[in-house]
This record gives sequence, C-alpha cells and structure tokens, in this order.
Amino acid sequence: MPLPKRRHSNQRTRKRRTHYKLELPALVRCNVCAPLAPGVYQMRLDHHACPVCGTYNGRQAIKIKEAAGTEE
Repeated sequence: MPLPKRRHSNQRTRKRRTHYKLELPALVRCNVCAPLAPGVYQMRLDHHACPVCGTYNGRQAIKIKEAAGTEE
C-alpha cells in the first residue's frame, strides 16, 4: 500500500475537513396540529410522526398519552 512521501500541510488538511460539519435537522409543520391553533405551528422531523398528535401522512400512527390534568 503506498504511503505519502511528504507531509500534508495544515492548510491542505483543513481545506479537506471544511465539509465535515453538522447539518440542521429538516423540520416541517404538522398539517393536523396547525388548524387547531392558527398562527402556532407544531414542528416535527421530516418523515417522522408528530410528537404532539401522533399522526403521520394524514393518519394516526402512534397513540399519545393524555396529559395529566392540573390539580387546583
């Protein structure tokens, strides 16, 4: 297996590594939660079920537990 004859410079190494970075997750609006509260949109990960209502692609994908009522 061939080995490099000379050392790579720092600039060359850093130029290659400029593309090793984190990307923001793709967020989309939930179409089911949006009409319930106009102007307030629940964001969810693309291609995932909504964490609030549990719908995916217009149908119920997972069951969401009811929030415990506040005691007064």
